[in-house]
Amino acid sequence: MVARRLLRAADVAQLALVVAVLVLPVAWMLLSAFKNRTEVAAIPPRLLFTPTLDNFVELFARNDFLLYTVNSLLVSTGSTLLGLVLAVPAAFAMSWHRMSWPATATLFARMAPGTLFLLPWLVMFSAMGLVGGRAVLVLTHAVITLPIAVWVLLPYLDTMPRELVESAQIDGAKPLRLLLRVVVPVVMPGVVVAAILSFVFSWNYFLFALVLSGLESKTAIVASFNFVGEGVTNWGALMAAAVVIATPPMILTLLIQRRLVGGLSAGAVKG
Repeated sequence: MVARRLLRAADVAQLALVVAVLVLPVAWMLLSAFKNRTEVAAIPPRLLFTPTLDNFVELFARNDFLLYTVNSLLVSTGSTLLGLVLAVPAAFAMSWHRMSWPATATLFARMAPGTLFLLPWLVMFSAMGLVGGRAVLVLTHAVITLPIAVWVLLPYLDTMPRELVESAQIDGAKPLRLLLRVVVPVVMPGVVVAAILSFVFSWNYFLFALVLSGLESKTAIVASFNFVGEGVTNWGALMAAAVVIATPPMILTLLIQRRLVGGLSAGAVKG
């Protein structure tokens, strides 16, 4: 009994430590977003303070952060949709023909550093006159989302009964109809997981947006660095920007949490 209680106390302590490590930075960010500049940088930190919205006023009233947030939404949504449009048929073909090397090849885009693609893309898109627009960010961010979507979808497609597809082919279903009416509904949990992960990866990606965006197409995560200076950093506005940037992925995850967890669990089991 004593040993069991000690083990249980150790488990609780480990869980509390993990929760503290995960929650404390988020709590610090939220509290700092509602402090004034002097209180954010105060040493020792002030836990009791009068909340203020000055940081958010500065963020939206004195800057175009709303535009940058909309840009992030458009780029992340566009790249996610483009990635799924390309990934679903590609993953289905890989799974159906039992080919593993194309899936492995797509990982090159994730394993290689972004700077490897950046310079050729900058030269190419500059020659095409696309640098500074949202379209170029959608295209480049799709390179990030495509491998994620492919690898998330493959386990679902591998467990899908081949008889379903063969029956639809016997009934005369065309490839596009077969994909939309048979394959996608069966692997919809995987599509949801792939969409969420792709959106989050695109939303948080910094490098391509930093170099390829313009004044009107800058994303929120790039714009947040406007508050970081060489000698002075506006920590209050930066924390407010961090809260705004973190909100959409968190809301998206909370809204479809059950489907996300269920989809990840289903995809982890391969028949």
